[in-house]
Amino acid sequence: MFISLIRAVKGRSYEDQSKNRRIAPRRSVDQCVGMIGGQALPVENWSDTGVLFTGNDKLVSLGETKSFDLKFKVADRIITVSHRGKVARKAKGKFAVQFEPITREIQNKFQQVVDDFVTQEFADSQMA
Repeated sequence: MFISLIRAVKGRSYEDQSKNRRIAPRRSVDQCVGMIGGQALPVENWSDTGVLFTGNDKLVSLGETKSFDLKFKVADRIITVSHRGKVARKAKGKFAVQFEPITREIQNKFQQVVDDFVTQEFADSQMA
């Protein structure tokens, strides 16, 4: 009886974890803005598979493919990533875009953003 109880609990926790699992971790610590059709939209979070925009969700339709620019503010410059993706989710005031496959150039730009954040965090920790 005790073993079946453990199996039931283990199975349930695995199912719960698999429902919440993402393909890639989301980043919400970077200073980023998205540009769609000349309109600036705040970025709530992003990963190398997609982005969650905050703003007028009426600008897009579910399943629509959009071109956009992501502009990341790093220490001494702005890194611009131009890409396309499909609107995967919409909610009041938010919409998520799933990226088309990313190129090596875009992957390198995303890595520059992450590296800059890590470098800045390390520098800040040494000042304290």
